[in-house]
Amino acid sequence: MWAYNETFYQIYPIGFCGAPVHNDGVPAHRILKIGEWAGYLQELGIGSVILNPIFESDNHGYDTRDFRKIDCRLGTNEDFKEVCQTLHEHDVKIMLDGVFNHVGRGFWAFRDVQEKKWDSPYKDWFCINFDGNSGYNDGFWYEGWEGHFELVKLNLKNPAVVDYLLDCVKMWIEEFGIDGLRLDVAYSLDHDFMRRLRHFCEELKPGFALIGEVLFGDYNLIVNDAMLHSCTNYECYKGIYSSFNSMNLFEIAHSLNRQYGPEQWCLYRGKHLMTFVDNHDVARLATILTNKAHIPLAYGLLFGMPGIPCIYYGSEWGEEGAKAPDNDYALRPCFAEPKPNELTAFIRKLIDVRRTSGALCDGSYHNVVITNHQLIFERKTDSERVLVAVNASDAEYTAGSQELNGAFTPILSYPDASPEGTVSLNGQLVLPPYSVRYLKMN
Repeated sequence: MWAYNETFYQIYPIGFCGAPVHNDGVPAHRILKIGEWAGYLQELGIGSVILNPIFESDNHGYDTRDFRKIDCRLGTNEDFKEVCQTLHEHDVKIMLDGVFNHVGRGFWAFRDVQEKKWDSPYKDWFCINFDGNSGYNDGFWYEGWEGHFELVKLNLKNPAVVDYLLDCVKMWIEEFGIDGLRLDVAYSLDHDFMRRLRHFCEELKPGFALIGEVLFGDYNLIVNDAMLHSCTNYECYKGIYSSFNSMNLFEIAHSLNRQYGPEQWCLYRGKHLMTFVDNHDVARLATILTNKAHIPLAYGLLFGMPGIPCIYYGSEWGEEGAKAPDNDYALRPCFAEPKPNELTAFIRKLIDVRRTSGALCDGSYHNVVITNHQLIFERKTDSERVLVAVNASDAEYTAGSQELNGAFTPILSYPDASPEGTVSLNGQLVLPPYSVRYLKMN
């Protein structure tokens, strides 16, 4: 699967393109801006973008009105075709947000039910009870997603609904040439639907990637050969920032070993979960970390650990953004242009090193040294062994272990102060303050 070796770049188009928060019905060609960033993304080394909802919706994109039409605030289907062509010309693939669990109240089939009630041919597309009433006084009760009644839950047990959604996916593949889907709230989706979607997409476009949004539980339930290729690794997302803020790297080391370690009971060996330090739903890394010196270290850890790294737009230069109690607007801003800096340059190196390393993309995981402030782990395949070392302390640290022996070549360092050529380790590794080291065994 191509996705396993690439770095993803997540964009929330309504915010990124500066569109109004609520659908004002005024057509604009804002989505072309994504194509204008294609050269920047290629230079950064991005393998694929993940675009959050782009289809006609009531407000934020997850309340879909029409799965076949680009939101008028963003542009037209022809505009998006142009964007996809530009991205592909710059070797950047496209993954769309598949919002299949629910739709908005403005969705065409739900509007038909509002008008015709029992006589609507679409009444069984939703979970409706005509003996009740909704908070909107529709004259019937319906199920909303997790109590949000502006998000009308689709009945994925209805073959007509599934056929409609698959036909929309077919259109996206044939018309736009997309390469994969992020499945919104995948933990809520019907498993039979996901099995059919996997088979349908693989038949239509071999190698089509499916990555689910999952917050909790056993990821194996939906990440398997019959369903999804990957899902979001929220356990390690929390473990990364929490470990730095509490100065307790045992937390992330425990999670990584629990998921990928050598013991037979470890959960996800051989799988590639999507890893991240922030996204459109959570506070940005530069905001949530109490010590800003830890920002590059968090990315060093992200690209060294198992998984598929995903960067949220703007965070690669350290943009801040706090999650508000009642909205996420601050997390989804519009930038006139990229603002690359030293952090961006470091992330570019991380992307390049990971892409060319079989051990970092597919290797096993093994903890070597763990302290509150330091973590050294091994990524290994039959042909390559890489040590990833992080020192979160403001003081130099000398790590000691019998596993720190042999001749190694430094392939990445932060700060960039490692000697060139071969380094001979004799049971010890000196780590400067606030540093990241990747060393490949000769």
